[in-house]
Amino acid sequence: MKIFPIKSRIALLYIMSISMVFSFSAWMSLLNNYVIEVASFDGSQIGILQSLREIPGFLAFTVVLVIIFIAQQRLAYLSMITLGLGVFLTGFYPSATGLYITTIIMSTGFHYLETLNQSLSLQWLDKQKAPIILGKLSAVKSFASIIAFIIIFVMMKFYSVEYKYIYAFFGLSTSFVGILAWIGFEHFKDDVVQEKKLVLKKEYWLFYLLTFFAGARRQIFVVFAGFLLVEKFGVDIHNMIILLFVNAILNMYFAPKIGRFISRMGESITLRIEYIGLVLVFISYAFVENIYFAFFLYIIDHLLFSMAIALNTYFQKIADPKDISTANSVSFTINHIAAVFLPFLLGMVWLYSSSLVFMIGAGIGFLSFLCSFLIPHEPKKGSETTLNLFFKSKIT
Repeated sequence: MKIFPIKSRIALLYIMSISMVFSFSAWMSLLNNYVIEVASFDGSQIGILQSLREIPGFLAFTVVLVIIFIAQQRLAYLSMITLGLGVFLTGFYPSATGLYITTIIMSTGFHYLETLNQSLSLQWLDKQKAPIILGKLSAVKSFASIIAFIIIFVMMKFYSVEYKYIYAFFGLSTSFVGILAWIGFEHFKDDVVQEKKLVLKKEYWLFYLLTFFAGARRQIFVVFAGFLLVEKFGVDIHNMIILLFVNAILNMYFAPKIGRFISRMGESITLRIEYIGLVLVFISYAFVENIYFAFFLYIIDHLLFSMAIALNTYFQKIADPKDISTANSVSFTINHIAAVFLPFLLGMVWLYSSSLVFMIGAGIGFLSFLCSFLIPHEPKKGSETTLNLFFKSKIT
């Protein structure tokens, strides 16, 4: 029985976001050094691991099937616990097979939680305030990352704590918070009853396409940008943590401003800036030879991805409220279609040419940039793309 249940939906969104990022930041920030120093991975093995990591993301559509039996909020708590368990186990199995298995466990919890967190955010937040609050949530995620990086840095720099104990600490923390949230928060009823069947709606085709491109670009950044720093420039774990710390500080400052920028300028302009910026960054990655310029690119890359909030608010504006959970789950699957095979394939390409991997990323970014011109200045249901507006004007 719950005593004095917490009744703030936004507070729960903050808790979910913080717990998700706290353990995942630790998992990801340690990964490149851990697999190279302890597990002796090469480019193809890290590609396989990252492809396996994205399989649960590809299967995110199954959230719709699970919420038939388990409410979204409770499923989010179970996802937090599963994420923590996967992170906890990571450090105890430093073999290829062990890391593949623990990665799938961790990733299942993470991707279900990420899907549900985004779905509940779009259901619970007012459309006008959503960009601003989502920006604040992004800033809070960065703050959680900062705390994680500080803890890791102190553990490793001053106390020489082994990888397995660091992973155990962060994994247990997230699982514990999941249990506390389950006990402490009121169960909120849905304002709009969500569809519980999988449907691909033609009205959302542009959102789906941009989501697919975003997933492909994200993989190149997540998998290979950090790997480039470690393999090509020999960046050690302490400097990687410092770099991620700087990223988190900057994102904590800029994310709310990006949210306000989206609210003021609109999704179409914001996404064009993001996409053309990513094209330039990826081209620079392909030919970078200076470690400090590589650091600069990594930071800019990370900040540009913060502008992806605009893609979510674009969808919120064009979506039927009852479709948000279903369409959001489907979009996560679409986002991860490329993620399942791309890290493995590009891992093979990496063995031949790391520059070619980033040029492919630049090409995907350019396609996204072209598609962004199809987003109306004021998107809404019935005006999902500029093509809708064009044909309407022709008919009238």
